[in-house]
Amino acid sequence: MVEYSLQQDLQFALAMADKVDALTLARYGSNDLRVETKPDMTPVSDADRGAEELILAEIAAHRPDDSVLGEEFGVHGTGSRRWVIDPIDGTKNFVRRVPVWATLIALLIDDEPVLGVVSAPALSRRWHAATGLGAFVTEPGTEGARRLQVSQVSELSDSSLSYASLNGWKELGKLDDLLELLQAAWRTRGYGDFLSYALVAEGAVDAAFEPELELYDMAALVPVVREAGGSFTSIAGVEGCHGGNALASNGKLHGAILPYLNRG
Repeated sequence: MVEYSLQQDLQFALAMADKVDALTLARYGSNDLRVETKPDMTPVSDADRGAEELILAEIAAHRPDDSVLGEEFGVHGTGSRRWVIDPIDGTKNFVRRVPVWATLIALLIDDEPVLGVVSAPALSRRWHAATGLGAFVTEPGTEGARRLQVSQVSELSDSSLSYASLNGWKELGKLDDLLELLQAAWRTRGYGDFLSYALVAEGAVDAAFEPELELYDMAALVPVVREAGGSFTSIAGVEGCHGGNALASNGKLHGAILPYLNRG
């Protein structure tokens, strides 16, 4: 088996993101976009499937010993190096021509997320990180990549929080606790999907949380948040992206937020 450095894997992931961005942007807003409803009642477009097929082909050609988990086509291979892919995070936005959507590409080694690329071409922004290499964003009007750093806000009353899915929190029996948490903050918004976590890494938002997520929704975001100095756990406080939900913060607020999400 060929061994690769994280820097090599990161460059490979960024190159894949370039190719996927070209495909998804070409389909975004197109009049002939084909959209179906999956068994879980969420939409999927031909762009979702085409993007994942492109990534699968790239990995098969350049990382043939690695395994893959993708939202649309499931598991391929059994290698301990596993690429985890969400071809379009925010498909509901994509099909409604809302520009907040992104391709998420993560590499997990022995189930630990070590690399993440979050590419949002309709916003002209891309976030990337790898363990020990820092977290960065490329954006319009800047030359090169800007290194990310989470905020230093340490009081909940001074915090800006991003939440998602009031119905999801209600189904967990945690809606009243969530509302109490939001009322304790300085500012609250539902930026949604990947963007909430990217903004935590940028220091623009202090914490973000969601009640129900899949591995492919989170894996690419963990290195971005962590390498920017933040914390990423489940709402029960378990480190990483395997808990079925998420709390990401600047680290300073993690301990203050967890009790609101774990009552009862």
